[in-house]
Amino acid sequence: MDPLTFVILVALLGLAGFVLYTCVRIVPQAKVMVVERLGKFHGVATSGLNLLIPFLDSPRPIEMRTGNRYMRSTMVDLREQVMGFETVQVITHDNVNMEVGSVIYYQIVDAAKALYQVENLALAIEQLTMTNLRNVMGSLTLDQTLTSRETVNTRLRMVLDEATEKWGVKVTRVELREIEPPQAIKSAMAKQMTAERERRAEVTKAEGDKAAAILQAEGQKISRILQAEGERDAEVARAEGHKRATMLEAEGKAEATRLTFEAIHSGHATPEVLALRYMETLQEIGKGDNKMFIPYEATATLGAISVIKDVFFAKDDEAKRPAPQARPTAASLSAQSIARSNVLAEPATLTGANAPQARRPRPPSGQDE
Repeated sequence: MDPLTFVILVALLGLAGFVLYTCVRIVPQAKVMVVERLGKFHGVATSGLNLLIPFLDSPRPIEMRTGNRYMRSTMVDLREQVMGFETVQVITHDNVNMEVGSVIYYQIVDAAKALYQVENLALAIEQLTMTNLRNVMGSLTLDQTLTSRETVNTRLRMVLDEATEKWGVKVTRVELREIEPPQAIKSAMAKQMTAERERRAEVTKAEGDKAAAILQAEGQKISRILQAEGERDAEVARAEGHKRATMLEAEGKAEATRLTFEAIHSGHATPEVLALRYMETLQEIGKGDNKMFIPYEATATLGAISVIKDVFFAKDDEAKRPAPQARPTAASLSAQSIARSNVLAEPATLTGANAPQARRPRPPSGQDE
């Protein structure tokens, strides 16, 4: 083969390879390719095998950010993308400078709009995020920015999603990665936190002391109440016992008196027996150091008592005994016994108008008293 033919053959093979490369394009899954024909938008090549007309159709490259670098590619990735930003200086509503870092999650939903509605999609998203982050943080105070991250994330996502909608981009999430206040603010916050914790500790201790005092007072109150109730119950029990004892003693005395009278009634005591019992009682009264002197006229009262006894027991005696015999009464026997006792005993000094005079021996006849 002559050299000219070999050169022509190689040139034809190269041309065929170039045509094949430019005509046949394989697009991976979850990616698309924007195709232009003669510089005008022609269509979007989806995943799979796609045929292009050489020298007429050409893919439109897109510039995407990967890390800190911008890269051009003919494939548009439809998956959710993550774009992190370095910390930027922001000023809060109360004029505090701080550095804030953020992360944005977005997804391209329309590849044609992402290429033709904005010149550089990655740069536009970055600048839009920074400016809106400054606006949102500038409307909040320092305490709000530190304690309301969820609020800041939601507001920033809504603003970015609304702005990027015409670019064919959907912002799914925005997260504040870090918030760095100045060192002086950090020191002041540390002191404030320490003071707040000390205050909470004092409040907790005071509340504990208060609760302990309340519990102790309630315990003393309950103890006193129980003690008072115990003393009351004891007093009631003692009163009930005393009442019961008094009632039993009275019942015993009543029973004894009843048995005595029944014994006397059933025994048919004669006046002589009653008189003898009366004398024994007088002797018992006269024993001991304490003496009791009964006037002679008191026998009349005793006689009246005997008469009353005779009245009550007269019917029973008449029914049980034969005709009564002439016997001396208890009053007469008692009077005679007392008279004999007064004669034998020493004369007693009695007070009163009716006290009897002591007997003296009569003087011999012919002598004056």
